[in-house]
Amino acid sequence: MKKYLKSFKKALIVSLAMFFICGFAYPMVLTGIAQVIFPDQANGSLVEVDNKVIGSELVGQDFTDERLFHCRPSAYDYNTYTKEEAKNDEYTGPASGSNNYAPSNPELEKRINEDIEKFLEENPTISKDDIPSDIITASGSGLDPHISVDAANVQIDRVANNTGISKKKILNLIKENTEEKFLGIFGEEKVNVLKLNLSLIKELKK
Repeated sequence: MKKYLKSFKKALIVSLAMFFICGFAYPMVLTGIAQVIFPDQANGSLVEVDNKVIGSELVGQDFTDERLFHCRPSAYDYNTYTKEEAKNDEYTGPASGSNNYAPSNPELEKRINEDIEKFLEENPTISKDDIPSDIITASGSGLDPHISVDAANVQIDRVANNTGISKKKILNLIKENTEEKFLGIFGEEKVNVLKLNLSLIKELKK
């Protein structure tokens, strides 16, 4: 019995020590370091306008206004729900992810065809062959805040027609909000849609 209690005591001490180290000390140290070195990223890279948080640089939004640039499709509609939809039993709260369809899945083909039709309806000056693949395909997270430069450029005509801003100015806004490749070689150039739309809104207010 004494031997058993001794072993139990050791196991309890180790468990409590690991709980303190892994569950408290380690996270607190990392949080403190992050707050000092990367305070903006550690707090969600939030974007504020007039002291009001309107989004995050890291999470896409469901922009539907025809005067603004639109994001990629999202399996979760960027967690945009009406009060009625939120009351539905199928609503499980904010989420991320994709439908993970295989290329041969007919539901994927149906969804892509619907998105192509919607895009062509919104952007009548663009032909089907000119649509960049990323603007009609969902990201793995369903919350991607970026689109390719090509996906931004094919929306210029629609945005110009609905805002009255010149295409040249809109093209410059896209260039100003284009993020370069990481270290100049990794990844692709991309455009943060929220930042681009904020620049567009500022231009509209002039």
